[in-house]
Amino acid sequence: MESQALTPDQLKALVRTVPDFPQPGIQFRDITTLIGDGAGLSASVAHLAAMAREAGAQKIAGMEARGFIFGAAVAVQLGVGFVSVRKPGKLPVDVIGIDYDLEYGKDRLEMDPGAVSDGEQVVIVDDLIATGGTALAAVKLLRTAGARVDNALFVIDLPDLGGAERLAAAGVDVAALMDFAGA
Repeated sequence: MESQALTPDQLKALVRTVPDFPQPGIQFRDITTLIGDGAGLSASVAHLAAMAREAGAQKIAGMEARGFIFGAAVAVQLGVGFVSVRKPGKLPVDVIGIDYDLEYGKDRLEMDPGAVSDGEQVVIVDDLIATGGTALAAVKLLRTAGARVDNALFVIDLPDLGGAERLAAAGVDVAALMDFAGA
């Protein structure tokens, strides 16, 4: 079967669910089984690239680490640049950064402010949206650097955790290849 012929429902079947990880009651959606399947990875990237093209992406941004996998592959398919949004202390140049809340603590994202041009249309691509904290921080960081960020694309949405709504409230259209209801 050609990878582009795999539907989002077929891709969803490639995602492994691990019960009670990282704590009891959580149904962890393990994307490593999807990225370990050549046709599944290729189809996921093709679907995301089509959505990013439709959104007018001039660059793709991805957050460390799984956002690098999908985002860089989408950027290659589109022939556009990739902006890495990094964990602290990973870039050898002066950076801009943002601190944000996580479900279980705090974190920080950083980027090279020269990675985007004023008004450049940047589409965020990541593996999963849950509460939306990391994606929302990336949107704010990219906008601070001058980018227009109107779209964020994900392989998986966990809609019960509200991340897509948080991004929508910030003026970002959200799309995902699949969703998993429940915790």
